[in-house]
Amino acid sequence: MKFVDEATITVISGKGGDGCASLRRAANQPKGGPDGGDGGKGGDVVFRASSRLMTLYDFRLKRKYAARNGQSGMGRDRYGRAADDLYVDLPVGTLVFETTEREDGTISETLIADLTEDGKEVVICTGGRGGRGNLHFKSSTNRTPRYAEPGFPGEEKSIRLELKILADVGLLGLPSAGKSTFIAQVSAARPKIAAYPFTTLVPNLGVIEDDRFSRMIIADIPGLIEGAHEGRGLGIQFLKHVERTRFLVHILAVEDVNRDNPLDGYGMLNQELAEYNAEMATKPQIKVINKIDTLSEEELADLRAKADASGETVFFISALNGDGVDELLAAMWDQLAAMNAALDEENQ
Repeated sequence: MKFVDEATITVISGKGGDGCASLRRAANQPKGGPDGGDGGKGGDVVFRASSRLMTLYDFRLKRKYAARNGQSGMGRDRYGRAADDLYVDLPVGTLVFETTEREDGTISETLIADLTEDGKEVVICTGGRGGRGNLHFKSSTNRTPRYAEPGFPGEEKSIRLELKILADVGLLGLPSAGKSTFIAQVSAARPKIAAYPFTTLVPNLGVIEDDRFSRMIIADIPGLIEGAHEGRGLGIQFLKHVERTRFLVHILAVEDVNRDNPLDGYGMLNQELAEYNAEMATKPQIKVINKIDTLSEEELADLRAKADASGETVFFISALNGDGVDELLAAMWDQLAAMNAALDEENQ
């Protein structure tokens, strides 16, 4: 399944059924009067968030979604059947924008839904009301109305969908920093891994559980390099997916580390985040240096000492063979637990 995080579609709710103009004719009721029933309501178009979906690919293949029309009313006071609503499942984290064309030809967008929770439902287009049958128009001066109300039309909207992945942790790092190897080490995700830049062309999601069955979702954000916020590399496509992660694990490979000041290497991508969205640069970060299996014991000891001297906590790991990964995971669980506790306290 191809990863797609934007799509434009058209949605149309159902038209209401027409009311019926009927006069009762029976052997024992030669002048029975009007008995036309109402038309049924047209179907709504309902967007529903689903955790089973990870991409908007299907919406590039099918671009029009229309609910059914309501059934027309019938004689003998029989009402038309209301149409079933059309449910359209979307990945959790999808933003729904209604697009309209202004008189000058430019396009305006209005955010109408943010599907942030599994199972959340939003009615995007309401089905048209059914028309009233002629029995509603009977009066003392018009005992046999021969007209009924037509069904009301549904709504039609042009919709732009934008997916921003929802994850607890965002893996941040230059190409070949070892993010994909790390996510493969700690979860069941199996991203493509190779020894060249930009192996990872789409975000990868991994899910890990602790011994109490708590879950943590990790997103590997690919393609971030210097100038990403301006469109260099692949970063402009995927920077938006960092926005909804709760905290970041910033991974540097040892070959990208300044041996005299190990913290220098984290500044560049942090600056890219700030240039794209200032709030993203303020997210909590866990700093990691990967590929320590390529260092000698003396080199690693020297690097640890310089990192300790900076006063910041840096985790040293080898995602390839698992060294230091357990300690890093423990810190990630602690960070997630602290953020959940703060959120619970805020909601009380």
